[in-house]
Amino acid sequence: MLRASLITITLWFTCATARAETPMSAAEFDAYTQGKTMTYATNGGPYGAEQYLPNRRVLWSFIDGECKEGTWYADNADICFVYEDNPTPQCWQFFVGSTGLSARFTGEGGSPLLYEVEQTTSKLECLGPKIGA
Repeated sequence: MLRASLITITLWFTCATARAETPMSAAEFDAYTQGKTMTYATNGGPYGAEQYLPNRRVLWSFIDGECKEGTWYADNADICFVYEDNPTPQCWQFFVGSTGLSARFTGEGGSPLLYEVEQTTSKLECLGPKIGA
């Protein structure tokens, strides 16, 4: 009886882990993010925030508050972003778990895992253009 219970627990844990490691589809990602502003962190520190707008449009800001407009699209298991200042797609795989959204960069060079630290329906606050002498 104990052995059967341990096998059941092990199988449940394995299935739960596998589900957590399955990237979100474009439809799942859109349903999770649409109309929200998500703040992300990495390695215990702030990384940036993104507002998810209708028609797969986004507004992104690193922690500096300077915003960039962009769009996203699906490419197999990746969700790829293209921003106004960089036409090179930035592709990620997104996962949802008990603590929220996480993202793993799939492009060259990789990056640390990003994870959701805040979710709101407020607009992303952007600083004005830099003015200098």
